[in-house]
Amino acid sequence: MTKPIPKANLKTAARPSPAAPAVSTDRLHGITLAAVLDVLVARYGWEGLAQRIDIRCFKIDPSIKSSLTFLRRTPWAREQVEVLYLRAGEGDSAHD
Repeated sequence: MTKPIPKANLKTAARPSPAAPAVSTDRLHGITLAAVLDVLVARYGWEGLAQRIDIRCFKIDPSIKSSLTFLRRTPWAREQVEVLYLRAGEGDSAHD
């Protein structure tokens, strides 16, 4: 006859270790959309952004506030901005 495993051992074996937090592979993790937009505006200016990404809020009376409002509601546009940001961070000067 085999001995049953104590319940305390079952609980601790199933629980993940609190000392090993999950590591995010998302390169944008912890970076706000506002910070992304600030970097891109500083690097390219509004005109340069409008040339790289055809978005009306970059072309007509652009502002951080109006752009953030649009990008938060429009996933395809936000994705294009994030891709440009990642490329800019990698030193992609082909678009300069």
